[in-house]
Amino acid sequence: MKPMDSPARGGISPEQLLYARILDYGMKAGLAVLIAGFAAYLGGALPVQLPFEELPRLWALPVGDYLRDSGMPMGWGWLAMLDRGDVLALTGIVLLAGVSVPCLVVLAFAYAGRGDWAYFGIALALIGVLVLAASGVFGSH
Repeated sequence: MKPMDSPARGGISPEQLLYARILDYGMKAGLAVLIAGFAAYLGGALPVQLPFEELPRLWALPVGDYLRDSGMPMGWGWLAMLDRGDVLALTGIVLLAGVSVPCLVVLAFAYAGRGDWAYFGIALALIGVLVLAASGVFGSH
């Protein structure tokens, strides 16, 4: 096992650089999708699920009423609506929120490749927690 450079000594480990590089690409991709979707939404280039004028009223509702009045699906059903400008804009937010998962997947492979099983296990556990949280398994509806 190759020792990592200690950040406390001023060194940056290869894993930190890899994580930062993937995070940078993911952040830029998420921001680009967010901006493009928002521009399509405001510019009327794509149909919308929720008219802009309705948002203040809908956002003030409890979630059950919001879902009923807006026609938005629960859970991952929004993926079928990526042809709508407002949903496409929200996809950028999803990408920004979820970019940690691909970072951790790459780190897990890097740790496994060098035989660092403790960090590999920690990375897998983090991936599991993030995926379960995003799936809504533990949420209440």
